[in-house]
Amino acid sequence: MTDFAAETEPFRPELLAHCYRLLGSLHDAEDLVQETYLRAWRAFGGFEGRSSVRRWLYKIATSACLTALETRARRPLPSGLGAPADDHRVAVAAAEPSVPWLQPIPDARLDPAAVVAGRTGVRLAFVAALQLLPARQRAVLTQRDVLGFRTAEVADLLGTTPAAVDSALRRARGRLAEAGPVEADLAEPAGPARLLDRYVDAFVRADPAALVTLLRADVELEMPPIPTWFTGRDAVLGFLSHRVLRPGAWRLVPTRANGQPALLEYERTGAGRFEAHGIQVLTLTGARIARITAFNDASLVPAFAAAGQPVR
Repeated sequence: MTDFAAETEPFRPELLAHCYRLLGSLHDAEDLVQETYLRAWRAFGGFEGRSSVRRWLYKIATSACLTALETRARRPLPSGLGAPADDHRVAVAAAEPSVPWLQPIPDARLDPAAVVAGRTGVRLAFVAALQLLPARQRAVLTQRDVLGFRTAEVADLLGTTPAAVDSALRRARGRLAEAGPVEADLAEPAGPARLLDRYVDAFVRADPAALVTLLRADVELEMPPIPTWFTGRDAVLGFLSHRVLRPGAWRLVPTRANGQPALLEYERTGAGRFEAHGIQVLTLTGARIARITAFNDASLVPAFAAAGQPVR
């Protein structure tokens, strides 16, 4: 048992990231990592070392995830389901709690060195784009382009042929090029802390005039589980000003999710207490905010709090 823990535990953070990419859910990824370690523990006595422990664990984890995905719907963001609104006066659709929405993941649950180096492949736009792919194409693309496994290794992991892997990879890359994120969505600008401070200050004070200087002209706002989403600074600011911003109504705590700046949202109740409301994940391009993804799901907040003290 001691040998098993010593050999396998160092890979837990990267296996969590791998399962998250495939499933789009922190909670589901945690369950599948637990399943992976249970299967590995049961089979450890027969492990003959024909591959590395790391690759052996990835084979088990990928198999578990693909089995789970046979009975689970893909996890989209609102932008993956329909066109945006460019007028804040449109009727906002009712929340869709029945949709299995994409979830953010705390940076603190991932390998810190990999996050800093940008090697985790968990940027929100990238994971959202992955959800558009069939499950096996997701697995092939992440194993080849994120993890860097060779074609023959991926074929072994998936129990298929190198030719099938190459074919799936071409289709996956083509689909991602059509519907996936642009390179700017995947790059972290330098020195975002000051921008984040200004955004928090303007949001808490309910100051649209201050917010306008922080948002790109083509900024986008989406708020799962609400299917309606907005594009354009006028529409986004109009929605926030008329339906969200109230002086003293919000407390925002900086943290990080998906390798990006994020904020834990706490809303003031009628009794004057602040209660968990959700998480905002910000996509920054240059010195401006390009996208606000506000996960209006209070159940996500404890996972970030449990991961440790929120940090920038």
